[in-house]
Amino acid sequence: VFRRISPSVVHITTLGVQRDLFSRNVQQVPRGTGTGFVWDDRGHIVTNFHVIQGANAARVTLADQSTHAARLVGAFPDRDLAVLKIDVPAAKVPPIPLGSSRDLLVGQKVYAIGNPFGLDQTLTTGIVSALNREIDAVNGRTIRGVIQTDAAINPGNSGGPLLDSAGRLIGVNTAIFSPSGASAGIGFAIPVDEVNRIVPRLIRDGRFVRPAIGVT
Repeated sequence: VFRRISPSVVHITTLGVQRDLFSRNVQQVPRGTGTGFVWDDRGHIVTNFHVIQGANAARVTLADQSTHAARLVGAFPDRDLAVLKIDVPAAKVPPIPLGSSRDLLVGQKVYAIGNPFGLDQTLTTGIVSALNREIDAVNGRTIRGVIQTDAAINPGNSGGPLLDSAGRLIGVNTAIFSPSGASAGIGFAIPVDEVNRIVPRLIRDGRFVRPAIGVT
């Protein structure tokens, strides 16, 4: 699974602006890191919104260690999802195979690929610990139907794929529950059926608008 899917997983470095106190020159400096994965052969990259939130720019490093400037296509903070785009030949960006999250079962084996603490192309494994969890998005909205897993997920794993035993995408690793900030065996992933509903709209329109009547 790792050998087949890892070329579809990328390392994302976000950049911020820093002004030199003496020369007053403005330069871009690394701000943080995260994970993403290739959505299609046009160079669209899916990651978490909180990975790129507040960044001035982003770079995407592919499995062959080549680095490319990325632009933001669209974001949906309510589900902590964002889409970036890089301009590379289709052969360099194999899309990740999509699975389904409708029929997941507690106890089934899962794999996570990501860049914990900046250590790129790291594989961890575990099981589906629970289904239909609720977590808060970065904007305070509730994300429902979330997958809970005990596969080790640490800072830097955010935005990476959660895979089933056939190597198909079943979720996007998005958060951990941990008093220490490191993996405590409780990780959460946005289910792929929700991702597959939102990402094509972000690619097409740059945003995802939901009808609402203002009542909860």
